[in-house]
Amino acid sequence: MKVVAFNGSPRKDGNTALLIKKVLQEIEKEGIETEFIQIGGDQIHGCMACGTCRKLKNKKCIIEDDNVNQYIQKIIEADGVILGSPTYFSMMTPEIKALIDRAGYVSMSNGGLFKNKVGAAVVAVRRAGAIPTFDAINHFFLINQMIVPGSSYWNIGIGREKGTVLEDKEGLVIMETLGKNMAWLIKKLKN
Repeated sequence: MKVVAFNGSPRKDGNTALLIKKVLQEIEKEGIETEFIQIGGDQIHGCMACGTCRKLKNKKCIIEDDNVNQYIQKIIEADGVILGSPTYFSMMTPEIKALIDRAGYVSMSNGGLFKNKVGAAVVAVRRAGAIPTFDAINHFFLINQMIVPGSSYWNIGIGREKGTVLEDKEGLVIMETLGKNMAWLIKKLKN
């Protein structure tokens, strides 16, 4: 069993990364392997709407000069996926959006590669605008027939400067609960 997590923040050790790692700690406690992948700050192309993935059905995007095909393969191999993003003007980062668009089209063009995997959104925010980001990431999971576990509140942590999300005690409890629920669900689905 494995969970792969993508950090869409260009701050490699910033608040989004801290929240994701809090979730992963709980998953690891349950004996599930995890992998943390930094994609924020990478040059990731958006979807070109070329339709080649629908024609070739080879589980790949035609764009090969970035790492998205590697990320798609990691999602295919995983039992669970975490997509984390800070809130940029009430939305996710461009890197997470590009991954969602391209991976989503490849999945759907190949018969639903992500179906029945567990997916969780993790969002860092300074003050407001996190709900549209949270919703948009969850829409990706739901349209791909993935299963979304809940937590004790929305999967959001509050903090602006690097590390200040650790002062959001409720946010940390939410991430711990999310990790426990995600691990429980993955184990149930495997049995």
